[in-house]
Amino acid sequence: MPSKTLAKTAGAALATAVVGGLASRPAQSPWYTRLKKPSFQPPAQAFPIVWPILYTDIAVVSASTIDALHEQGRHAEARSYSRALAANLVLNAGWSWIFFNQRRLGTAAVAAAALAASSTDLARRAASVQPAAGAALAPYPLWCGFATALSTRIWQLNR
Repeated sequence: MPSKTLAKTAGAALATAVVGGLASRPAQSPWYTRLKKPSFQPPAQAFPIVWPILYTDIAVVSASTIDALHEQGRHAEARSYSRALAANLVLNAGWSWIFFNQRRLGTAAVAAAALAASSTDLARRAASVQPAAGAALAPYPLWCGFATALSTRIWQLNR
């Protein structure tokens, strides 16, 4: 895979991680601490472990998929995948701002569902080009689906 594509997808994933991380800083705030959380809430230490792995996965699989599409002469599909990836990363970082900064729990649950759908679409697109790449990206929509359930339950518990 050309390093140019990987540099772009890694840079986009890193930017998403930074923006989302800045938005998530209120996770140590009294407001967040006081929220009722479901029994299936992972420990706080899980998030800084899971997300870097997922961002790396997104960057590598996306670069590989985009390059494979270009190599196959499917340039329009490569551009479409790139747009879908950009939208996904905006949703990804946006969730943190909606949840932690705006404290809009219901809106955050809807945003999490949109992110899960978008992540599923990315994995589907990658699998259509390279089945192994789609399988490698599968943990991302699974985690986003779990995050949707978690976000929805936090919203329900704190209405």
